[in-house]
Amino acid sequence: MKGTDPDARVLARVSDGDTRALTELYERFGEPLFAFLFRLAGDRGTAEEILQDTLLAVWRSAGTFQGRSSVSTWLFGVARRQAHNRLRNAPPPAAAEPYERADQLPGPEELAVGGGWLQSALARLPLAQREVVVLHFVEDLALQDIAEVLGIPVGTVKSRLRLARAKLRECLHEQPA
Repeated sequence: MKGTDPDARVLARVSDGDTRALTELYERFGEPLFAFLFRLAGDRGTAEEILQDTLLAVWRSAGTFQGRSSVSTWLFGVARRQAHNRLRNAPPPAAAEPYERADQLPGPEELAVGGGWLQSALARLPLAQREVVVLHFVEDLALQDIAEVLGIPVGTVKSRLRLARAKLRECLHEQPA
């Protein structure tokens, strides 16, 4: 797979010690990884630190990529592990300012319910449910890819997603009209 997939070729160059290849990966995946980490961590500073930890982990472990998944899925898995290492014993994040991309319009979830409400509601979810919601609805990963990133069965992804939807529905009903 490394021979045909351009992302896998870049990752192979990272494993060979090519710092320009790491920069290239960052340019391709930094924005979605940061958005994912921001929604997990709840604040920009922590998300930036976890992203740095993620890039360091990618630098150190790029040679372990075996091509059984896409590079994107593998990177989200690395980012998730770094986030768990950092957030494992931390309290749930306080509602943070909505993450806004300077060069992109708000996504459907922000338009539908408002970014502030969404970030606040996500902060109320347990980390396991929050990461499934973000990977599925924000990063648009398929259930199988989410299962691979999280290292859990697809059925567990579906269950966490169902529980998260119920909790988000409760949050929506608590909103003043």
